[in-house]
Amino acid sequence: MQYMNDNLYVPANASSEDDDLILSIAPQDAGWELISFQARRLNQGQSWSFACGQNELVIVNLSGTYTIEANCGRWTNFGDRENVFQGAGSALYLPRRSEFTVIAETGGEYAVAWVPTDQDNPPWLITSDQVPVSVRGGDNVSRQINDLLPPGSPVHRLVLVEVYTPSGNWSSYPPHKHDVHIEGKDGTLIEADLEEIYFYKIDKSEGYAYQRVYTDHNSPLHQAGKPIDALIRAEDNSAVLVPEGYHPVVSAPGYTTYYLNVLAGSAQSLANQDDPNFSWVKDTYQQVDPRLPLYSIQS
Repeated sequence: MQYMNDNLYVPANASSEDDDLILSIAPQDAGWELISFQARRLNQGQSWSFACGQNELVIVNLSGTYTIEANCGRWTNFGDRENVFQGAGSALYLPRRSEFTVIAETGGEYAVAWVPTDQDNPPWLITSDQVPVSVRGGDNVSRQINDLLPPGSPVHRLVLVEVYTPSGNWSSYPPHKHDVHIEGKDGTLIEADLEEIYFYKIDKSEGYAYQRVYTDHNSPLHQAGKPIDALIRAEDNSAVLVPEGYHPVVSAPGYTTYYLNVLAGSAQSLANQDDPNFSWVKDTYQQVDPRLPLYSIQS
């Protein structure tokens, strides 16, 4: 597939056939092998059912509270934030062959991501008070990170991270990539080959962020004569696909940008390498942006 702006950007669902669907991404549409993703909404008392098949799956509350009934367990009071800017999310991991129903205790929105697996892992819940929260970077590259399903989680492939970028700040910067699998001589993973989705929320509906996706000469796509160099305007409830390449983000002045990162690939890892042209910026930071964290970090 030749990637351009129009097939790296996924707008919010405009179809009237499924009013509960905010956005949907399938591997065949993304041009990759693994990640499927949906963002959905439910009114209080409504439900949605799904079967994992041969996929591991994770559910993340964006807003609202839910009961999840599955053939491998039952969870109530799942999720406790009014929106993504009020607190950390909760995540429920379900193994392959799970069949489940999400029931809205209060109306809200949630995300679901799944990838193929040949492993059997037990269900795993991380609640908002258990999510590691940190502030990274400095100056106008300060951003907040919520590790929903970080490397080392008891899953096969999935990695999920929430990121908050204040007004005018940059994140995923210096630009980094994870499009080849590289191990050091001692077996240490230097870079993993990962597919990635950025699902965006903006604190005001008219707000936006910009994301650039670009490859260098080491990229498999670049070497195949199909380089990427796209600049994408991301809006509320939209997504940007990162099949390969570097992918920095900047939040428009006056708006706070949230994105949910979903990653999967050659390892359950975030191993990456910076664009060497911009790594020097990390040595210039003077302080952390005082606007962060956006909300109190759980001890």
